Amino acid sequence: MYLHLGSDVVVLKKSIIGIFDLDTATISKHTKKYLALAEKEGRVINVSYDLPKSFVVSIEEDRAVVYISQLSSQTLNKRFIQLGT
Repeated sequence: MYLHLGSDVVVLKKSIIGIFDLDTATISKHTKKYLALAEKEGRVINVSYDLPKSFVVSIEEDRAVVYISQLSSQTLNKRFIQLGT
């Protein structure tokens, strides 16, 4: 099963590590540092050019990839749960 993140981007459900709210998660300096490092290493994929609301971390080819999405973390989480197992 795949989770639709916005635009034409889908991610395999079993590869997802977490779905995070961009506003609340980036309060932590550790999260900011992680996102900055991922950006520097070219592991960030911006799904949309609209206002970003969430980010999804997944494992692809043995490395973590961060997807920035315009969809809220609540919307993505509901979609994730609806996919079932």
